Amino acid sequence: MSTNGSHVFTELGQRPDEAGPPIGGQPAYPADVTARLQAAAQEIIAKYPRPRSALLPLLHLVQAEDGYLTKAGLAFCAGRLDLTEAEVTAVAPVYSMYRRTPTGEYLVGVCTNTLCAIMGGDAILDSLQDHLGVHAGETTDDGRVTLEHIECNAACDYAPVVMVNLEFFDNQTPSSARDLVDSLRAGEPPLPSRGAPLCTFRETARVLAGLPDARPITADGQVPTATLAGLRVARALDMEAPPPDAEPSSQPKSDGTKGEAVEATKNEPAPGPSATVPAEPATTETDPRKTDSRD
Repeated sequence: MSTNGSHVFTELGQRPDEAGPPIGGQPAYPADVTARLQAAAQEIIAKYPRPRSALLPLLHLVQAEDGYLTKAGLAFCAGRLDLTEAEVTAVAPVYSMYRRTPTGEYLVGVCTNTLCAIMGGDAILDSLQDHLGVHAGETTDDGRVTLEHIECNAACDYAPVVMVNLEFFDNQTPSSARDLVDSLRAGEPPLPSRGAPLCTFRETARVLAGLPDARPITADGQVPTATLAGLRVARALDMEAPPPDAEPSSQPKSDGTKGEAVEATKNEPAPGPSATVPAEPATTETDPRKTDSRD
């Protein structure tokens, strides 16, 4: 209400200069939906010492209901946490994991950050856009796949990586990525390279909300070979972590001298880049006897 007593209408949403569509959808849930969500919300809120700390999980809960954030979802969160809708709306757009447009059953994210780009991530994204007939950020007509261009999948040891509903599909090529989305659209989701079997985007949102997940943590035959490469080399060379009270070898010792590893390598040039990407076996870059500073 303004100073002269007249009503002022305020549309909740992002700033006028903020990218992305406004939060839309119905203003409130039907009574039966509210009752169902209320039971799940109580379970989530009970995990936190202060109710408002459950805001992010509750946003996942309402995203699981609608497939994206709606006015009804934000109003529900505000009502459960004794917040204003403006307070909830101020938080929601900050995080890219909360979507503003309807999302397909499978959110397919293609990484084109440095290493994935070098290994072919850009080609994968271009191939999927042509194959699916949608641009990144759009959903196929059948509602099965939403294609997403993401900054990093945090799985550089298996680049290029495609992520489906937060599960990894490693070492992809344009051809394997096309086969992947074809399987998703056919209702035959393949097993991820690592992690739990696939579930839908809405089911994934419920898991992120903190509700029980009955899926196994990993499936049979999933071995993170590349991730464990450093551990295998360390074991082969009888390397182990120093005890907790040991002085870091990169720092001067108490007598003013430096660690042996630092003295042995301080004037050596950094190794040059490999002639192949990735480096082939039995080359300087992959031979621990050539890269171990103790030798």
